[in-house]
Amino acid sequence: MAEEKSLLQQIREKELMISIKIDETRREAEEVIISARKEASEMIENSEREGKKTAQEYFEKEMERLRKEMEQLRNQSNQQAISVRAEGERNLPSAIDKIAKVVSME
Repeated sequence: MAEEKSLLQQIREKELMISIKIDETRREAEEVIISARKEASEMIENSEREGKKTAQEYFEKEMERLRKEMEQLRNQSNQQAISVRAEGERNLPSAIDKIAKVVSME
């Protein structure tokens, strides 16, 4: 009977050791999960921050490109207006003569 208790005692000790190892493994797994969640959260925050920064840089670059294009279009339209005005002023004497002839014929 003493041998059986000894064997039974050995089994209980093994069970206790296994139970302790299982608890330690669970604790380690929980720590790994917590750490992984924290790391994932930091990665998401970094990605969002980088994404916002990249989007802002792209926005500013495109706005500058559009400003330059608008300025170029403004300059072109000013040049066209000057050109049209100059051509109109060149044609003014001829137009005055034609109008005067038409009016004087009546």
